[in-house]
Amino acid sequence: MKIAVVGTGYVGLVTGTCLSEIGHTVTCIDIDQEKVNKMREGISPIYEPGLDELMKKNIQGRRLFFTTNHNEGFEEADVIYIAVGTPEKEDGSANLSFVEQVAKDIATHVKTDVVVVTKSTVPVGTNDWIKEVIQNNLVHNVKVDLVSNPEFLREGAAIYDSFNGDRIVVGASNESAASIIEEINKPFGIPVFKTNVRSAEMIKYAANAFLATKISFINEVSNICEKVGANVEDVANGMGQDSRIGSQFLNAGIGYGGSCFPKDTKALIQIAGNVEYDFDLLKGVVRVNQKQQEILLDKLNKRFNSLEGKKVAVLGLAFKPNTDDMREAASIVITKHLVEKGAHVVAYDPVAKENATKILDSNVKYATNTVDALKDADVALILTEWNEFKDLEIGTFVENMKLPVIFDGRNCYDPKIVENYFVEYHSMGRPSVKNLQLLNV
Repeated sequence: MKIAVVGTGYVGLVTGTCLSEIGHTVTCIDIDQEKVNKMREGISPIYEPGLDELMKKNIQGRRLFFTTNHNEGFEEADVIYIAVGTPEKEDGSANLSFVEQVAKDIATHVKTDVVVVTKSTVPVGTNDWIKEVIQNNLVHNVKVDLVSNPEFLREGAAIYDSFNGDRIVVGASNESAASIIEEINKPFGIPVFKTNVRSAEMIKYAANAFLATKISFINEVSNICEKVGANVEDVANGMGQDSRIGSQFLNAGIGYGGSCFPKDTKALIQIAGNVEYDFDLLKGVVRVNQKQQEILLDKLNKRFNSLEGKKVAVLGLAFKPNTDDMREAASIVITKHLVEKGAHVVAYDPVAKENATKILDSNVKYATNTVDALKDADVALILTEWNEFKDLEIGTFVENMKLPVIFDGRNCYDPKIVENYFVEYHSMGRPSVKNLQLLNV
């Protein structure tokens, strides 16, 4: 089919590229000409493993195109995907101004019957509103059907998820429109779950809120484990073997970040509030997540009487590995605190430096590699579980740091292995290793 995708952020670009890979002709539309020019060369504006290669393959195969022109993008399109951002407002609700503009652009430019698919994460009832905006602004006499088709892609594994997802959710009030979207996605070989529009909208928020709840739950358990002498990893493994619970999202650490979980949990709280329901459980999830970064900082402050003049090596800046996304990253709050305490912060991240420099305090310095960051450091903080850090020999800390004191916010290392080195190692929800005391340091 001929498909147009409006918006080339994370969701739009991955969606458009993968749809072209399964044989559709896809035109991605963005208002930024410079960005479009780069994408035409197969250069992705976001870091996502495998995306550049897939873009180049389908551009060369004449299945993937990029433009700033809506007339060109919508011409003879069977389906138009809305994949623009819905950033969080101050009250936690979703900002739908970009979605509204796309709806008006569709109304202005479409000249043939079309199915409009909402890929953007939007509050319950938004698709009905989008259809109303389109109908009220239609220039040509065409039929427009709306379908809700939320995405469930993990940053850093989005290409894999596109071809190996658990389900594709299609919400529609029109069976023929739902069938068209089912047919488009058929080559993926992923089960399609059909429902009504509002249920599909709700599934996206409910799924992300539930996963965020699992993360906050295990982090609360982690905090108790430290106080009672238990090991949270053993607790999580024991829980995860229960098929009713499952092992995913039970990794203790310094909380979730990124563009989805923080925004979607707050949005669902706001959606509940709009219908006079107090979603108290989810409010607790958000509070716990915000607290986790403070717990790591409390440990650090208790260990050092003062951070003034200390060199602090920060390993990892992105909110998770395999992405350069800094949205709601733990490094933002933590590096700000370190700078305020007078520490000399030297940070290293394999891919997120460019985005980090736009967000973090200007006093944060950047290393070109891990050893650079650790050289003569008084303490090291691990904030992102990149494989590069997880595979690091503990001896690297010993050999390069002034004092091998490690605060691991992501539980990257096995304490039993760490015990073989003269280091001081603090993690989340597990007993600390304090071998430096043997040297009276």
